[in-house]
Amino acid sequence: QVQLVESGGGLVQAGDSLRLSCAASGRTVGNYFMGWFRQAPGKEREFVASIWRWSDRIANYADSVKGRFTISRDNAKNTVYLQMNSLKPEDTAVYYCAASLSDAGSRAESYNYWGQGTQVTVSS
Repeated sequence: QVQLVESGGGLVQAGDSLRLSCAASGRTVGNYFMGWFRQAPGKEREFVASIWRWSDRIANYADSVKGRFTISRDNAKNTVYLQMNSLKPEDTAVYYCAASLSDAGSRAESYNYWGQGTQVTVSS
């Protein structure tokens, strides 16, 4: 079992950047298919990005963040990152890191482990 802890959220202005971190413990993060999701108030949790096991080259993004966000992993640090550039007010949400032992893609229900979330607020 893997435990996930997100950090790096905060209050920023539109156009700013943030880097979220997801630190894993208990198991090596490289063994897992990793994803980032977000949930805004009154809305359902939505997929943001995912990355394949042991590789930074196979990643997928939601259309709303493509070209602005980058998911990556540092297996030596057992951490997954979400670099967020050109932030917009509509990016405001609680961001969650998730892990799966199988190819979970963009389906939240397919992920087995979740962090507690970190708040990102983008002001206009």
